[in-house]
Formats: sequence, structure tokens, C-alpha cells
Amino acid sequence: MKFSESLKKNKDFQNVYKAGKSMADRYLVMYVRENGFERNRLGISVSKKVGNSVVRHRMTRLVRESYRLSEEHFRRGYDIVVIVRTGAKEKGYREIESALIHLGKLHKIYNHKIGD
Repeated sequence: MKFSESLKKNKDFQNVYKAGKSMADRYLVMYVRENGFERNRLGISVSKKVGNSVVRHRMTRLVRESYRLSEEHFRRGYDIVVIVRTGAKEKGYREIESALIHLGKLHKIYNHKIGD
């Protein structure tokens, strides 16, 4: 992730949950909040309801890789928290990537043009 870093602290997650806007689709929920930096910070949350640790880690990797490969299309200066829903457990890379991009467009932080 060239333009981003990870959200790690619980306090940061809570700030995004409280002050951010959320949108959801079948597989993911995305909370977005402006952070005042020149980079995005990405946080990923996968509940135990989704599956065991192997499944949860796989979903985390899929979301992180989907974001990494389309990162240049996301506007910068946001904290983004992605929550994986139980319906995503059986899904592959393409479905997760599609859901992530769809939610980015709904939040108006995803552009097709490079450099915006």
C-alpha cells in the first residue's frame, strides 16, 4: 500500500464508527471519515461469526489486496474501515474487489482516473 497505512488502535476505529458515514452491500460494510492527512488509513474488521481464524485471515487478506491493487483510484485523506459480513465467507477475490469498489463509489471516494 503505497499511499496508505493501517488503522491499528481501537480508538481510531471507534472515531471512524462514531463520526464516519457507513454504506453496505451484501458482502462488506464501509465506514469513511476524513482524517486530515495526505494518505488513507485502512482498517479491516472480521467478526468471529464469519468463521474460524483461517477464514477470517483469508478475508482480511482478500480485502487488503483488493484495496492495494485499486488504491490509486481512491481519493486520499480518509480513514476507511471495512467490515466483512458473513455472506462474504464463501466469496473469492473478484466478488470482494467488486464490493469494495462499489462501496467506494457510493461514498464518492473512488475515481476511475489515475491521479485524482
